[in-house]
Amino acid sequence: MELRQLEYFVAVAHERSFTLAARRLHVVQSAVSAAIAALERDLKVTLFERNAQRVVLTEAGTALLPEALAVMDAVQGARDVVDELGTGMRGTVRVGLLPGLGLIDLPAAAGDFRRRYPNVELQLRVDAEGSAGIVVALRNGDIDVGFLGVAQGSVPRELTTWELLRVPQALAVPVGHRLARRRSVTLADLADEAFVDFPPGFGTRTLIDQTFEAAGIERQVVVEALGIENGVQFLAHGVGLGILPAYAVAGLDTVRVVPIADQTFEWSLYMATLRKRKPTAALRALLGLVGAHLRQPPGTELGAQMHQQN
Repeated sequence: MELRQLEYFVAVAHERSFTLAARRLHVVQSAVSAAIAALERDLKVTLFERNAQRVVLTEAGTALLPEALAVMDAVQGARDVVDELGTGMRGTVRVGLLPGLGLIDLPAAAGDFRRRYPNVELQLRVDAEGSAGIVVALRNGDIDVGFLGVAQGSVPRELTTWELLRVPQALAVPVGHRLARRRSVTLADLADEAFVDFPPGFGTRTLIDQTFEAAGIERQVVVEALGIENGVQFLAHGVGLGILPAYAVAGLDTVRVVPIADQTFEWSLYMATLRKRKPTAALRALLGLVGAHLRQPPGTELGAQMHQQN
């Protein structure tokens, strides 16, 4: 097994295409195909299922991918040590973002990072499938680090996480709704109500769905919004109810915040990496910068790692 073969394997896994992998690696496609074939012969397994429409990892390929990524990270770590002694930090950091993530001043963080580390390429991408999509991208090696908005205790064990913020939620009700004047409500009061929520795969949607299902209560999601601000816009026009952080609707005359008895629907904002992958120097540098650009709206609490830094 050669390092080059693992590099080509990771490229094909990322691109889901031998042609695109060859373009990314700046080699001819036959070189990629030959390297993968040699690796499969060496390991005595098939790593990809190939047909005219797609290239997908087999079970063996899926098992190999995190190990191959760990090897590539170790190689990059060795390069980092040498680079820091010479021309400075280099490399690439790929970041997976949640739609409408406003709890971090990402433009300022990205600008700060680029000024400090001009030889590191920072790539930011939004995953429309929310936290579930971020987890898949981490597993596949498509990103190096991602933001998750999920309930405590629901982070997959294969990830290493840094808790940034804890965010409790309440019921947001349009002012004309029958529940708007209530001091508090129960889950039973919300049966069959129309809701504005996020698409399946978002951590908060999963948390809310599971809570209602456990209580045996059905609710109707009439709008699937991409991001908190987008959801608030629908609430402000009376389209439905929403379970959102209180800070998101503070100051709006068209929406009232009503506590839900015995329920906070609290979730945490995490940064996450794949546990088997050793963070590169560039990634560690980014992790160190995020806290400086973290926003803490009223009602939220700093996460465990942020308390340790303060």
